[in-house]
Order: sequence, then C-alpha cells, then structure tokens
Amino acid sequence: MEPTSFNIYIASETDFKFADAICKEMAESAKARGTGIAKRSPEYVMKKMSEGKAVIATTAEGIWAGFCYIETWSHGEYVANSGLIVHPDFRKGGLAKLIKKKIFELSRTTYPHAKIFGLTTGLAVMKINSELGYEPVTYSELTQDEDFWAGCKSCVNYEILMSKERKNCMCTAMLYDPKDHYTTEETTKYFEENKKGFERLFSFKQLNFLRAFTKKDSNSKSIVGVLLSLLNL
Repeated sequence: MEPTSFNIYIASETDFKFADAICKEMAESAKARGTGIAKRSPEYVMKKMSEGKAVIATTAEGIWAGFCYIETWSHGEYVANSGLIVHPDFRKGGLAKLIKKKIFELSRTTYPHAKIFGLTTGLAVMKINSELGYEPVTYSELTQDEDFWAGCKSCVNYEILMSKERKNCMCTAMLYDPKDHYTTEETTKYFEENKKGFERLFSFKQLNFLRAFTKKDSNSKSIVGVLLSLLNL
C-alpha cells in the first residue's frame, strides 16, 4: 500500500476506539525489538487525542495504521514527539516518515519556541529526524524534568539509564532547537556521510553500552564533535 493512500490527521475523540490497539502494538513492538519504550495506557493516549496533541494515520477503510503524540516538559521549554508506532501491516512503506513530519509540524505550530527532542534506538528514525533538522546531542542537552525521566521507569533499559546517572542509555538523543539549528539539508547530508559511524554507535550500545558522555566543548556546536563524544573517541 502506498503512503499516499493513508489519511494522516490530528487525532480527536472520534479516534478513542483505536487507543487500546495502539498501546498494545507499542508494547509488542518494544518486546520484539528487545529495547525499551515507556508504556502508555489507553487513557493517556485518549487524553492526547482529546487535547489535539496526537497524529494518527488510517486507511481508506478506517483501519488505524500509525500514531504519534506530543509531550511537553520544563514548562513548555521542551517538546517530545513520542510513541511513534506503525502497524506491522503498513511498515516499510514510508508511513513513519509522513507521521513524523506531521507531528513535527504540529509541534512547531503549537509550541513555536520549544526545543523538540527525541530518543531513538533505530537508525531509520534517526534518519527521519535528521531530515527534519534534528541534531544528535548528549543527554545533558535534553530536559531535566523529573517527570520525563520518570516515564522511563517502565522501559526495560531503565536500570541501564540510572546506572549511567541519566547521561547515557540504549537510546540516542536528538534535538531541534528553533533558535540555533542547522538546515535540514545540512543535517541530512551529515547523517548520510556519517551513517557508518551511527551504525557503529548503535552496535557499541547494544554490546557494551557507552561510557559516560564526554562533555561537549561549550564554545563549539559541531555535530561531528557530538558524534565523537558519543563514540568516546
């Protein structure tokens, strides 16, 4: 099925009927990958839908195909596009990219001054984020809101996160800062040129986990420098 055959829109109360299936697929997907994702209840998903802070994709027949929602932290200073999930029947067709673009646009419109960040364990999502203008960063550049980190407690990797004093985990952090960011062309080019390095990064995390991040030079905004610190090189 081609991505253009999907309806991708801001979710509302009429989409409550999909909440149970969405949460179940989030849990199943995390289990299959052997990596973590913070568990969300159907009630939480429905709350996001009713607030206009979620994007859903459905087929022409009304079957849910994908989902993502917005969370805010540190009094709106940070925004996260969380819970991205695509139904197994509709994966590998470009739908995840379309959903990410839609939720990113919604985040920029609703919270124009907020920093948008994400945590991912997948190279495919990292590529999509790069195409939107996200840059790889250390965990220190993310929100330090305790409520955000508390959401990781249901993740299978939570003990790893805490053992690293919240400086490192299986996920890679990415950030879009509306006040200080590279162009989408620059971040996309950077990702493609350093794809092998990111593959190596994910392999290191899976096998040994990374040592504590090297503090990024306060006078430098080089994303190459961030990658080197992530790899501890």
